[in-house]
Amino acid sequence: MTIDSSPRTPSKYGSSLVSDVTSETDDGPELTGSGLLAEKNRRLGRLDDLRARGIEPYPYRFDRTHTLREVRAEWGNLEAGTETENRVEVAGRVMLLREQGKLIFATVRDRSDEIQLFISKAVVGDEAFADISTLDLGDWVGVSGTVMTTRKGELSVKVANLSLLSKAVRPLPNKWKGLTDTDTRFRQRYTDLIVNEEARRAFEVRHAVISSFRRTLAGKDFIEVETPVLHVEAGGAHARPFVTHHNSLDMQLYLRIALELHLKRLIVGGMERVYEIGRVFRNEGISTRHNPEFTMMELYQAFGDYSEVMAIAEELIVQAARDAIGTTVVDIADTEGNLHTVDLAEPWRRARMIDLVEEKTGVAVHPSQSVEQLRKVAEDNGVRYDKHWGPGKLIEEIFEATAESSLVRPTFVTGHPVEISPLARTDRNDPFLTERFELFVGARELANGYSELNDPVEQRARFMEEQAAKEAGDAARGTVDEDYLRALEFGLPPTGGLGIGMDRVAMLLAGVHSIKEVILFPTLRPEVF
Repeated sequence: MTIDSSPRTPSKYGSSLVSDVTSETDDGPELTGSGLLAEKNRRLGRLDDLRARGIEPYPYRFDRTHTLREVRAEWGNLEAGTETENRVEVAGRVMLLREQGKLIFATVRDRSDEIQLFISKAVVGDEAFADISTLDLGDWVGVSGTVMTTRKGELSVKVANLSLLSKAVRPLPNKWKGLTDTDTRFRQRYTDLIVNEEARRAFEVRHAVISSFRRTLAGKDFIEVETPVLHVEAGGAHARPFVTHHNSLDMQLYLRIALELHLKRLIVGGMERVYEIGRVFRNEGISTRHNPEFTMMELYQAFGDYSEVMAIAEELIVQAARDAIGTTVVDIADTEGNLHTVDLAEPWRRARMIDLVEEKTGVAVHPSQSVEQLRKVAEDNGVRYDKHWGPGKLIEEIFEATAESSLVRPTFVTGHPVEISPLARTDRNDPFLTERFELFVGARELANGYSELNDPVEQRARFMEEQAAKEAGDAARGTVDEDYLRALEFGLPPTGGLGIGMDRVAMLLAGVHSIKEVILFPTLRPEVF
């Protein structure tokens, strides 16, 4: 056996010397500067040697019969010291190499699992054994062999043939230290995924959450749709948009800040139950809870109201926990880092925003009060305010400063002031409040929803108030969307709407505390090379 020597097309790119970048070896000290350069050039030398011998280090394909998880599932219960005649073709990245005389032990990993390769000179021959001994950590290999267990019971593949699938010319980070610098982890996510099992798990959880949402909504007869990312008006949320220009049409456009208004147009059109999972963009700050582009799920259901979509939100997240992590019991950190064990399957609390403020401040607040009264409450609680804020915005800011951090267990905060809820229907029992909710878990907002405002006359008045606030200096406020108003004039039936931040649900179930841990390529400052 030799390392695969299938015909190759000569590369027009030489294995030239490479630039200086920080890295680490498998078990030695950190490699930087000339040390890294020497290691990369050593590997490039091996690359040139392979090509000189007619061996293609980057073949076009490899046909495998099993993933490593499938091998472990089928033969994981073999007794120690068992050799079978079950032949498999598997592939993976070399994560560990150990040569002992006429034997080489290698650990390879694919997406699903890892397994040991048992390589005997007596089986593969002297030439192939010599070739295999030149492998480096990080190389991708494909092997053909039989399933066995060692005398210590380690499930292994006894290699008959090995093919190099991709030569790694840059060394992996130290396997014990991993990547400790968070900026490097997020910037070089490809490296993070190689060496950090927890990073891989977080994105598997994220995938499972999104898949679970889709299954649950399909079971409720929702239709998944796609709506424009480029908007003529930036509406559906209070946020600063990213602005772009369409050259052919010579017009300003905005990257969407929400999915809402196009989805409600579809309800007007008679689709009745629609949802979308997609990226939205907000030109605002970056933190452990915020990334300028993130993933939202928004759904709209005709003939329902906010209480109905509250129940859907709870069902979606509880079922996602079962599907993604196999349990509804999670550990949730509060703002001080203390963990609280919570069973998501238990009923979720519901409380009005103004009642939560009163619990924390001892003062009853209501949007019917004067701005002066509410500014006094804000000042007494250390809340700075803008001169443009009305009673509703002041109450929201007081709530965020005094009550939000206490909402560790799942809580639906309801009854938002009209001023801060331009698309929500007025509360049927209080004209100063709306039938709106926000879901908080771990002191983070996970969802937002309401009984949708469907009166076109009132919606126009709300839009005009938004426009006035924007012109007064609040850049996050909206404008008048004439096309949406025209749609409402055709008749929007009673509708419940819900938006859920998919990144934050993934954070909750993966047990991570930064949104960057569940976004593969979070927004960062450009790297200087």
